[in-house]
Amino acid sequence: MRLYLFSCVTLFVSAELSAQTPVLRSQNASFGSTSVVKTSSPASEVKNTKKRFAPAGTNIHLLPLFGGFDKTDSQKATDAEFLKVCDLNFKSRKEASEFFSSRAWEYLGEGQRDTATYRFNLAYLLNDENVDVYWGLGVINYQNEKYPEAIELMEHGLQLDNEDNTTLMVDLSTVYLKWFMVDSKIEHIDKTFSLLADVIKKSPEYANAYMQLSLARLTNNQIDEAWDNFHKGYSLDPQSANPEILQALLEKKEDPKGIFKKAQ
Repeated sequence: MRLYLFSCVTLFVSAELSAQTPVLRSQNASFGSTSVVKTSSPASEVKNTKKRFAPAGTNIHLLPLFGGFDKTDSQKATDAEFLKVCDLNFKSRKEASEFFSSRAWEYLGEGQRDTATYRFNLAYLLNDENVDVYWGLGVINYQNEKYPEAIELMEHGLQLDNEDNTTLMVDLSTVYLKWFMVDSKIEHIDKTFSLLADVIKKSPEYANAYMQLSLARLTNNQIDEAWDNFHKGYSLDPQSANPEILQALLEKKEDPKGIFKKAQ
């Protein structure tokens, strides 16, 4: 049985290596991360003495961080074989983890959430301090409208990245903003504003941050401030101008600067 599992895992890793393509990330920003702070992962923060296995028929590989379930002896054996093969094919487990998380982003960009989750979980198995694991799984939870879970994962990724990853911060602000749209809780819009203020302080020429802040102000019915931030983002990078935000602004109020006009 061990030889059979080893062969299966070897074929899997070989296929992934041969299928490597340029990284595809989010449409809104380029992604990058460096793990510099060691902390426990969300899946390991709460330790129970009683084992909690997944219900029969549940594929834990398709659940973020394996659903937090304990693994059976069979699953642990498969993991061990996978790690063994990766040790033979990569210089380090960190490198292997980065490879699988990169592949996961590609699948996510193609809309294959289950496959992306599977790859992010493999990356987590190899290195539980890989920021992209928590970032990517957070994005998947966001797409599945699981906003609290998305925030928990992405905030943990931000902690690992020393709270200095401005692109991740903008993505996290997007989740908080969407959550505010759903439940109208003031703490969620306040967190959105706080994150974006920190981003702009760290990277004052980050055009996408101003566009996101424009959307947040618009959502909070602060139209003048929304126009101001839209123009700041546009002046930094005209390509960052979001036509949907622009249309929504024009529906609310004419452009104070007279640059943009409502379509006739």
